Amino acid sequence: MQGQELLQSLLLATSETFYMVSISTLVAIVLGLPLGLLLVMTGPGNLLDFPQVHKVLGAIVNTGRSFPFIILLVVLTPLTRLIVGTSIGSTAALVPLTLAAIPFFGRIAETSILEVDKGLIEAAQAMGCNYWQIVLKVLIPEALPSLILGMTILIVSLLNSSAMAGAVGGGGLGNLAIQYGYQRFDVGVMFSTIVVLIALVQIIQFIGDLIAQRMRKR
Repeated sequence: MQGQELLQSLLLATSETFYMVSISTLVAIVLGLPLGLLLVMTGPGNLLDFPQVHKVLGAIVNTGRSFPFIILLVVLTPLTRLIVGTSIGSTAALVPLTLAAIPFFGRIAETSILEVDKGLIEAAQAMGCNYWQIVLKVLIPEALPSLILGMTILIVSLLNSSAMAGAVGGGGLGNLAIQYGYQRFDVGVMFSTIVVLIALVQIIQFIGDLIAQRMRKR
């Protein structure tokens, strides 16, 4: 692949990767954060103290996290076809990416929220705060720096998974590396996609660390 063609292919593949990662990250945060909160609040001795629900949620999360992503891609093919009408392309890859990311971030959110000092929760309860006030004004604000780092881990993980989705025609940088770099023995394409992926991970991690550090100072 020539220089100009390679550049255009890299830009297109990077935009497809950004599309897959951004949408799946957004959905994972919107659904995974409440899941993490429920895991914390229904735990023994916590605000809701509902051990049965906690065990069921924990089992669901553990089941969702137990599947290797490459297997999940194959297993969810019928569901992907049902939802988006195809199992190939960037939009199709959103289904397994999102379903893998929700329990993953749910567990990250749970860990971050558990780090909040219980003394703050007890103080809020003593002041007459209800569940929603404790969640919105104590748990989430106090856990936010840790949650930002967790989101960074999530994005990097989804970036890796989106590249893996290229093995089954998921589009993006992974598809470019496999279709042109591996199958056509184009070392230049393979090397370029690796460089782009490394650069993206470095940028994402730097931004996440910077935001979390500033929030801790506040």
